Amino acid sequence: MDYRSALRQRTGVGEYVHRLAGALVPVLPAGDTLTLFSSSWKDRLPPGAVPGAKRIDARVPVTLLNLAWHRLEWPPAEWFAGPVDITQSMHPLLLPSRRAARFVMVHDLYFLDRPEHTSSEIRRDYAALAASHAGRADGVLVPSEYTKAQVHERLGVDRERLIVCSPGAPDWPRRDEPQHPGPILFVGTIEPRKNVTGLLRAYGELIARNPDAPPLVMAGRMVGQYLTDLRGTIGLQAVIDRAQWLGYVSDERRLELYRAASMLVIPSFNEGFGLPVLEAMTLGVPVVASNRGSLPEVVGDAGSLVDPDDHSGLAAAMNRVLEDPAERRRMADAGVLRARSYSWDLAARRLRDAYAAAAATGRRT
Repeated sequence: MDYRSALRQRTGVGEYVHRLAGALVPVLPAGDTLTLFSSSWKDRLPPGAVPGAKRIDARVPVTLLNLAWHRLEWPPAEWFAGPVDITQSMHPLLLPSRRAARFVMVHDLYFLDRPEHTSSEIRRDYAALAASHAGRADGVLVPSEYTKAQVHERLGVDRERLIVCSPGAPDWPRRDEPQHPGPILFVGTIEPRKNVTGLLRAYGELIARNPDAPPLVMAGRMVGQYLTDLRGTIGLQAVIDRAQWLGYVSDERRLELYRAASMLVIPSFNEGFGLPVLEAMTLGVPVVASNRGSLPEVVGDAGSLVDPDDHSGLAAAMNRVLEDPAERRRMADAGVLRARSYSWDLAARRLRDAYAAAAATGRRT
């Protein structure tokens, strides 16, 4: 299993890889082993990153290896690991192997919709190669039914090879509701796809109608010079200065932020799942989210869903959470109940069964 996205600061994909690996180890059949693969010139994969899993910590620059794997489909996994039955990539492109069944993961198809908002490596390889690689894979993991439908329709992958492995809810107890309105919280990478500009505009409208509204707290790693670009946007300077920009936060700090928050706001243009939404619902934090992508599937009736381009509607939804105690309690109760349907154990068992079927039938191509 390619563990590289979880090697350093774990964002949504890295958290998914780490938690799925941890859930997979105890459900594997006796004698089977999960091996985590990492490659980096400077960052090392520590022992015990996932208890019970083996590890391969290759001192190979990640950009060089990705170029060889994506474009040449070489070197094979056996060079690093010896004989293997399954290779698991955690993105849409194959992890090469001589004989093993090969699985890939498609979190979303944003790289097709807005390639200009992705990294140079993703722009170079994903749009050109994803359909071919996913089409040859023995199994394609997706985090939601929404993404499953998208991959079937747009990449042409047969439905029977698509495995929905949704993230599981964390084992956090429900919080006590704060006595006073806590911060309005955003959790996620600070990048264009998250509609940060729309959130800032909506928050500006909120404080114009409700000057005592709590602060906006932005928790997440900044992509490139995006904040600098935002500061150049007309009308956002005062709101940017009022917001609190925390950068990447640890697991412990993220939990503290959720426990104190008045709500979580995720106004993304597209999400393959939206893990912060599930984390917030687990604790009973009200959720205001976009009505696009997988978010309606995950949130259901447990939160407020708004068109991400409707800044006034987003501001009104946030204000309703602040001013309507009955609605806050309803959202909290419904969120806790909904979060219970998401389990890492269920995701791991689905994946284990797909691996077993592929190993029994042999590699497709």
